[in-house]
Amino acid sequence: MTEAVYGAPPLELATSGADAIQVSPLVLGAASIEALEDRSLARMIVAAPPGVLERRYALAHALRALAPDGELIALAPKTRGGSRLGQELRSFGCDAAESGRRHHRICVIRRPAKPSGLAEAIAAGAPQFVEALQLWSQPGVFSWDQLDEGTSKLLAVLPPLAGRGADLGCGLGVLSLAVLRNAAVTELTAIDIDRRAVEAARRNVTNERARIVHGDVRQTALSGLDFVVMNPPFHAGGREDRDLGAGFIAAAARALRRGGRCLLVANVALPYEAPLGSAFRQVRTLDRSGGYKVLEAVL
Repeated sequence: MTEAVYGAPPLELATSGADAIQVSPLVLGAASIEALEDRSLARMIVAAPPGVLERRYALAHALRALAPDGELIALAPKTRGGSRLGQELRSFGCDAAESGRRHHRICVIRRPAKPSGLAEAIAAGAPQFVEALQLWSQPGVFSWDQLDEGTSKLLAVLPPLAGRGADLGCGLGVLSLAVLRNAAVTELTAIDIDRRAVEAARRNVTNERARIVHGDVRQTALSGLDFVVMNPPFHAGGREDRDLGAGFIAAAARALRRGGRCLLVANVALPYEAPLGSAFRQVRTLDRSGGYKVLEAVL
């Protein structure tokens, strides 16, 4: 029997074996939780995500993949879904032993012979076409079922673009689709670390000038580009991480040619002017409203 782990549970709260299979869609090189065979695991640890549909989807797949009487350890911060873990596991027919430690709720269960409601939870959290966006998406992807306000701000002032470019942290491909409406754009590379976002973007962005890449923006080997667009993330593992945005800015600077442009949107509270000023010759604000700022930087 095999062991699997979903996400990055705090080591002091739940420890997986050295041979455990990682199945988080946010970890490059990880296996797919969907591809785990039914009743194939003896043990699984799930660092449960905060979104209800995403969390129930992961828990349902974990229970599907566990052998009868296999052990599931599910945990989450109390304020990010942990308070609902026990109730959700009981809704699947599990007898959950709950405990609390380091602001987390931790549930330990043995898989029942016939858990209930798995198919419904998996269907609700699966890839789906979102009418409001007219795009393919999946719960757990950034702004999965609506256009986020930051991206909307950038779209409103996005100038005509031309040549070779990149969409760093492309998500579902909203910015990529807007960029590719410019006939003068000859090539666009869209990159995201979330496997679910990449799979959705490949369905959404079918233009032959686009290339969708599953990878870490901060490790990109792109060079000589004319432009970069991005709405960089500033959370990792549920915590604010301002270094993420700085890493995206550094990647953009490495990818651009002299005179190339970086267009980004960010929350007004994020101090991106400093790393932009260090890496680029010119920085100007295209819009500052509604708690967001759209910045243009020229290398």
